[in-house]
Amino acid sequence: MTMTIPSFAATGLAPALVAELAAQGITEPFPIQVATLPDSLAGRDVLGRGRTGSGKTLAFGLPLLSRTAGRRARAGRPLALVLVPTRELAQQVTAALAPYAAALGLRCATVVGGLSLQRQADALRAGAEVLVATPGRLHDLINRGDARLDQVAITVLDEADQMADMGFLPQVTRLLEQVAPGGQRMLFSATLDGGVDRLVRRFLTNPVSHSVDPGTATVTAMTHHVLHVDAVDKPDALTRIAAREGRTILFMGTKHRADRLARQLLAKGVRAAALHGGKSQPQRTRILEQFRTGQVTALVATDVAARGIHVDGLDMVVNVDPPTEAKDYLHRGGRTARAGESGTVVTLVLPEQRRDVSRLMSVAGITPQTAQVRPGDEALSRVTGAREPSGVPVTITVPQPAAAARPRTAGPAHRPAGRSRRPRRPRSA
Repeated sequence: MTMTIPSFAATGLAPALVAELAAQGITEPFPIQVATLPDSLAGRDVLGRGRTGSGKTLAFGLPLLSRTAGRRARAGRPLALVLVPTRELAQQVTAALAPYAAALGLRCATVVGGLSLQRQADALRAGAEVLVATPGRLHDLINRGDARLDQVAITVLDEADQMADMGFLPQVTRLLEQVAPGGQRMLFSATLDGGVDRLVRRFLTNPVSHSVDPGTATVTAMTHHVLHVDAVDKPDALTRIAAREGRTILFMGTKHRADRLARQLLAKGVRAAALHGGKSQPQRTRILEQFRTGQVTALVATDVAARGIHVDGLDMVVNVDPPTEAKDYLHRGGRTARAGESGTVVTLVLPEQRRDVSRLMSVAGITPQTAQVRPGDEALSRVTGAREPSGVPVTITVPQPAAAARPRTAGPAHRPAGRSRRPRRPRSA
């Protein structure tokens, strides 16, 4: 694709945004930004297909902020809405947009499950032009009368395919029915299956479609390895990989398996922690921070927790349990090789998993490098940097859901009279 926009200054963005981009050290637009900015700034509906890490947060965030600048929201009535599937992604999007919103004098609010409902209601009532939300919690606030969407002129659906996978599309549909008619809609998704195509047909008007790094393509900076290993050798090989230098994410199929592996690694001297939907939000936030700072070097995660993980300089993702779908493989791999950096994705495959993994790689459009490995093999250390762990058990202070970490209004004793606790949604964010 030819670059039609040489710089952000030529896009028509508000000058304050161009200045803030420069202050943040961002001067060259990413391909998805080059492709979508002229249309999104003009108010067109946009359908963007880009893999995670391709720069799409600013691709939708900059025009959303630019077109909202100068307007003031009334209490509980935001002017722009970004819907995302998970708490971590909501916080990541909010953090990414914060300096640019501040440069324009716009107020942002974040609405997610797992944190105090009352504090989020208060933030909305104080007035926020931009709202970043997960569908379930936004529904709760609307039902309580704390939020109304009738003033929302710009709506973004980010990671729409993941929202479909998590069963959120009925909620998303009801939310889109409440935003101001005739407003701008931008939808970003790696794929258009799982009902996402129906959302596009119903809610986007003559959308301009841009496909940059589509979901089936992989970045050239990412290398893929399939390591065939026998069941008897897998635990030892895995421990050595986890003991490598630098930070590593290890993907497991279930919360239980993630917790168990983290305990086993700690016992062998690897600074590990588990991250999954069973952790409270304050715990998840602090574990991620420990991973960013290097207190934790091996993060054992499940797919549900994976979407919002964005750590600069993460160079390896290990599929301990191979994913069952190609798009899950691509999203896991998307935690590394972000924004043009290089990265390696390693999948450990038992003999009985070979056929399924081979089919998955074919669907994903990937031709991995393969090797049969055993603990101590030169091939294992060459590909993964595997090394012998210290064997000295380590203890990492696992963040507890302490009272200080949770606003007091969140406790049952402080729940307003007449409000019963809502049943937890499965896999809710």
